[in-house]
Amino acid sequence: MHITLADKTVEIRLSSRATRALAERESPLLAEMELLFSCLIRKRVRFRELGKETATSVSDRLSVRFRPVMTRVCAISDLPGSPPMDDFPIANPRPYVPHWLSIDYHRGEWLGEFGY
Repeated sequence: MHITLADKTVEIRLSSRATRALAERESPLLAEMELLFSCLIRKRVRFRELGKETATSVSDRLSVRFRPVMTRVCAISDLPGSPPMDDFPIANPRPYVPHWLSIDYHRGEWLGEFGY
């Protein structure tokens, strides 16, 4: 299946386990593709209940969001816990939006990966 984010087509790949787990949900799941700009670039998929944030619906049980963020400091290894982050406003996010998002569900945990 495919969705459009920032005028770009993104392929959504769901494993059979993820499809079954989504069918059992009563509330929508948000899969947030996070691209972190800091000293280095890191990508991660976060899963949580869908709230009031803007997201693109894939189905009645899954929504997807692309979120570029940046850390407030560069030396994140010196900080205890997660570094403080802010949204990273990008004038033209289209080049940064991934081509695909893959979602799996294994041993009670959502797993995700995205790529270009």
